[in-house]
Amino acid sequence: MPSALILIAHGTEESEFTVTYDTLVRAGVNCTSALILSSNDKESRWAACSRGVRIVPDISESQLANTIDYDALVIPGGAVGAETMSRSPLVLRLVSEFYDAGKVVGMICAGSLTAHSAKLPRQPLTSHPSVKEILEKDFEYKEDPVVVSNNLITSRGPGTAFPFAFALVEQLCGSSKREEVVKPMVFPAETPLC
Repeated sequence: MPSALILIAHGTEESEFTVTYDTLVRAGVNCTSALILSSNDKESRWAACSRGVRIVPDISESQLANTIDYDALVIPGGAVGAETMSRSPLVLRLVSEFYDAGKVVGMICAGSLTAHSAKLPRQPLTSHPSVKEILEKDFEYKEDPVVVSNNLITSRGPGTAFPFAFALVEQLCGSSKREEVVKPMVFPAETPLC
């Protein structure tokens, strides 16, 4: 069974986190969420997300061990949460380790800033328009809903969370599993997946 480590911070966009987590679980992916704190945050049992929803993660950042055992790393957006992730030495190390090992690295919305901070190689990617100017200097910036570049999967924002999650499912479990998951979720047939 594939596994995914999904990061969350105060200010994470809750829909990007929950849609991704839920969709991966439906595909049989073993998901673990981990709370990443900024240097100004006090220890907390939950993440206060961008729209006020509080989410209790599975583990804290201090409990992260053997992370390379996961098959995927996912970084959601949300301006404040994405800033925390892109400045965290731990997150930047994880991004580099997963990417270099050929494991799936998913980033959505402003979460794509971590590709810049981790100094990933120049390649196609996308993000929320608010961080385009930062990313387009070092990457082949696209405005597609989802961009798959080898083992890096990026997406634009809350409105593209489902196609992003489906792309992760396909990378981790194959296209037939993606189709198996999409159908009972009643995702509109006329809506492009990527």
